[in-house]
Amino acid sequence: MDAQDLKVAIVGSGNIGSVVARLAASAGMEVFLSNSRGPETLADLAAELGDRVHASTVREAVAASDVVVVSIPLGRYRDLPADAFEGRLVLDATNFIPFRDADVADLAAAAPSPSHLLQDFLPGADVVKAFSNIYSGHLLALARPAGSKDRSALPVAGDISAAKVRATELLNLLGWDAVDAGPLVGCSRFEVGRPVFVKAYMADPSGSGEDWGARMTTDPGKPLPAHRVRELLSAEA
Repeated sequence: MDAQDLKVAIVGSGNIGSVVARLAASAGMEVFLSNSRGPETLADLAAELGDRVHASTVREAVAASDVVVVSIPLGRYRDLPADAFEGRLVLDATNFIPFRDADVADLAAAAPSPSHLLQDFLPGADVVKAFSNIYSGHLLALARPAGSKDRSALPVAGDISAAKVRATELLNLLGWDAVDAGPLVGCSRFEVGRPVFVKAYMADPSGSGEDWGARMTTDPGKPLPAHRVRELLSAEA
């Protein structure tokens, strides 16, 4: 997989989406930014990230890309143009947050995992769960070149092995190792509140509530190698 040949769509250019876009642009990929508010709201970010980054509508971004990173509130998944995702690798960075996603709470509870809602809605796409268990600031700060001793890893989960291989290759280009957490249902092992969710990447994970949330934004992050991610996932098996 050659970074220069990759075209990546970002659907939802908030915290995680914008960081993935930044890492992808730095790696030399062509990036298509999109959100629900329209490309005019992304013009400044696109200009900042370089000539190979474009502000687009969601449909335009997906149509132009091979890989799509979906980073939107889970309750908005039905707003996606499902037909445009045919044949795409989709990296699902969504999370089910009960107080925020009340409109899909019943569906999420009935599904094998919240990510299955997205896979079922996008039957022509290959969905892999990724980027959903880390604070955006740490996703940027902990990225390292391949072979670095202090390289960190992210878990990925999906039902299609070839899609997970492609996701792993993409993460490698973005500065991260990947740990296979099994089929898509395995993403439950790195959802909100699990040992490998957010706190595992913090230099100081102590505390809780509002204090912890405030400190997370200033925490410098701590490398989390692949073997440690495997250990934390195994504890949830």
